[in-house]
Amino acid sequence: MVPVTGTTGTLVLAGTPIGDVADAPPRLAAELETADIVAAEDTRRLRRLTQALGVHTTGRVVSYFEGNEAARTPELVEALTGGARVLLVTDAGMPSVSDPGYRLVAAAVEKDVKVTAVPGPSAVLTALALSALPVDRFCFEGFLPRKAGERLGRLREVAGERRTMVFFEAPHRLDDTLAAMAEVLGADRRAAVCRELTKTYEEVKRGPLGELAAWAAEGVRGEITVVVEGAAESGPEELDAEELVRRVLVREEAGERRKEAIAAVAADAGLPKREVFDAVVAAKNVAKDAAKGAAKNGTKDAAKD
Repeated sequence: MVPVTGTTGTLVLAGTPIGDVADAPPRLAAELETADIVAAEDTRRLRRLTQALGVHTTGRVVSYFEGNEAARTPELVEALTGGARVLLVTDAGMPSVSDPGYRLVAAAVEKDVKVTAVPGPSAVLTALALSALPVDRFCFEGFLPRKAGERLGRLREVAGERRTMVFFEAPHRLDDTLAAMAEVLGADRRAAVCRELTKTYEEVKRGPLGELAAWAAEGVRGEITVVVEGAAESGPEELDAEELVRRVLVREEAGERRKEAIAAVAADAGLPKREVFDAVVAAKNVAKDAAKGAAKNGTKDAAKD
């Protein structure tokens, strides 16, 4: 148990190698040796890392992973408010980037605890740099949903995103994901699949999504990061009424109110809100007329019987 000092401690988020141990930031070794508590996503991997770096942890080592972070966070915050220096490391890369960490950072900040970081390797930035795609503007989408329907829905949400997009994916789902991307974003959309970054069998496969999907169908192993080109700039004249309505529906399915969805689609397309509103109303009327026609035909058929 860390003694109470009367002053708050410090939470340190430390980046760890994503492959090559030689990429470990110099400060990582010092933090591992001096931290009062080391919270690790996997304590076994932490042990291998410290052995590779030739360092010895003097503080208490605890596990902090998806399954126990809700229960362990209060314990770590209590130690921080008591003056402890807590080092948080995950299996690879920066904590809280698709890894445990956000919950602890938020709780620490709420208690006015200092939070700092030891910058380190990042699969996101490494993949971007190697992709040969524009990197002046980009966004990180993390892992897509596992269920096919939800995955398609998420991809439809980002179909018009103009920034380069970065995704993480499990190797056994890569073929399905690339096929879904080709379907929603277009088979000709440029992308790069980055596999085993900084490791012995590092590979970067670049090409159109359609070709990458066919390549992945044969099976791919290792840690995967996918970088996808953003949507091409499009003017209002390129978006017909059907596409405007589709975009509004996608936003509504994601939880937005129709008014806000219409305003957002209009802004993205550079169109007056009235034009998008009229397209939605027209589509609604067409659907109503079709439903009435079907009901009327059903009534006639019943009468004949």
